[in-house]
Amino acid sequence: MVAAARAAGLDFIVSTEHNTSSASAVWGRHAGAGSDLLVVDGEEVTTRNGHLLALGLPPGGWIDWRYRAADGVIGRFLRQIRTLGALAVAAHPYCPFLGCAWKFGYAGLDAVEVWNGPWTLDDEAALATWDGLLAAVGEGAWPVALGGSDAHREPDVVGLPQNVVLADDLERGAILEGMRSGRLWIAESAAVDVSFAASADGPSAGIGERLAVEPGTRASVRLEARGAEGCVARLCTDLGTVLEAPLGGDGRAVVTWTTTPRASAYVRAEVRRPGPAPTAAGAMVALTNPIFLGRRDEPAASTAGSG
Repeated sequence: MVAAARAAGLDFIVSTEHNTSSASAVWGRHAGAGSDLLVVDGEEVTTRNGHLLALGLPPGGWIDWRYRAADGVIGRFLRQIRTLGALAVAAHPYCPFLGCAWKFGYAGLDAVEVWNGPWTLDDEAALATWDGLLAAVGEGAWPVALGGSDAHREPDVVGLPQNVVLADDLERGAILEGMRSGRLWIAESAAVDVSFAASADGPSAGIGERLAVEPGTRASVRLEARGAEGCVARLCTDLGTVLEAPLGGDGRAVVTWTTTPRASAYVRAEVRRPGPAPTAAGAMVALTNPIFLGRRDEPAASTAGSG
């Protein structure tokens, strides 16, 4: 795992064994003291109605797994995870295996794993569900989108996908805070790079942030993508996909778009590889968390028409 993580260009990994945190006792001898690879402890809690990731558990921290949605106890374990300083994440919510599909709802979660291993129809469904949660954010907290390679054994690929966290330091607390705040984007490999921001006459905001301007203020959105030859960049809002642009032959593109908070509650970016499989929209190459537009006390207006 350590060799595969370094080969994938990773700075950190999160170790999430099923229903145990015992791996935290042995990672050090493999990663090495003062290593360039940060190992964050966690657990994959395999309940009867879905898998719950606890990311960033302290050494020896453990979350019970012996319950289902009908037991009505999930809130207690979500609180336990947060008390321990960790993040609670719904893993692969549409996984078709017995007991894997997420049936607890999304209230109280810090994040949703929208991309698990190679891009599939399960991920497309998770992405659509997460996007629907963003549209209903209002004044409440919003669930962050995460990716996970979920590598159990060879030939599973470590780092497909990988989370690029905009953190102050390569340190457990900084990484968890960056993840908790949604300051991250997801990529299929370290070869892909993305820069995404919005600005309006001075104020600016990046991934996971809010551009707090008046409803009618024109906001300029800029996406720069590199390392994705033959792919298409997309901008998506609460209305759906609003712009598509092909990346050049060198795998690079700069996409700009203008909107207002009145027209768009948020904007997020995707880079996809066109093709019939695994979905009509193409396989995901990179995906950002949203930039929210407008002040929190000024919800976006809605319009309607007929045709």
